[in-house]
Amino acid sequence: MELKIANLSKTYKKGTVKALDNFSVTLTSGVYGLLGPNGSGKSTLMNIITDNLNADSGEVLYDGDNIKKLGKSYRSLLGYMPQQQGLYDDFTLNRFLWYMAALKGLKKKEAKQKIVSLLETVNLIDSAHKKLGSFSGGMKQRALIAQALLNDPKVLILDEPTAGLDPKERIRIRNFISEIAEDKIVLISTHVVSDIEFIAKEIILLKSGKLVSHDTCDNLIKEIENKVFEIETDKESLKYFQDNYRVSNLYHNDDKIIVRTVTDNPPKGCKTESVKPTLEDLYLYVFENGV
Repeated sequence: MELKIANLSKTYKKGTVKALDNFSVTLTSGVYGLLGPNGSGKSTLMNIITDNLNADSGEVLYDGDNIKKLGKSYRSLLGYMPQQQGLYDDFTLNRFLWYMAALKGLKKKEAKQKIVSLLETVNLIDSAHKKLGSFSGGMKQRALIAQALLNDPKVLILDEPTAGLDPKERIRIRNFISEIAEDKIVLISTHVVSDIEFIAKEIILLKSGKLVSHDTCDNLIKEIENKVFEIETDKESLKYFQDNYRVSNLYHNDDKIIVRTVTDNPPKGCKTESVKPTLEDLYLYVFENGV
């Protein structure tokens, strides 16, 4: 199973804004993390992959066939959870899932089994007969995850799947995604970097519509070894570091402040310790201006 994204370009505002710029990547079974700041082209990419948007040039191939040519047969293999979707507030969750199952062409017996199973997975079985309009943001997120999985998709696109979830639910959903990814291509766009650091087999870094890097998390993090430091400072000097360095974290230690920075040029004349980098540090290094 292979999803090949070949030389995609997309512009908006009469060609003045490049959302994607000759973007190419090949995906096989497993979880991929898609990282980039707002405006980097992530949503455009996902909308093209899900056939909701036409590219200006390039193509998306599923097992060698253009998804435009595959049409309905490709969409039947697809599961998509958009970041923002208007839900039917007067629908109960159960009715909404039955409605989505019908749109996806599931037979009644199959739909019933899938709905019950997915309600348990996303921990909403006690809310099945409550109206969606009464749901919290996190509950709506879980409802959208459930609908994306109804047809047991081979290609699963998730846009900010854990936004609004508490830590326990985030872990539950994250582990579930990892479990089902053995026979699926799963692409997760997220700003919660820790959600993909340990489950994604590869990370895709996208900036201004261009592919910055695409590799395993371990290999990407190696690129910033010896560039992450914890610096001991005080209140008077803190603003200097915030203004001149990429600060990924800070915490108080007795009367001192420990500042975690990602930099090519560590400061001189203060207590500095090199520390092990994380994917969050890499994100900051690639996408934030700094020293």
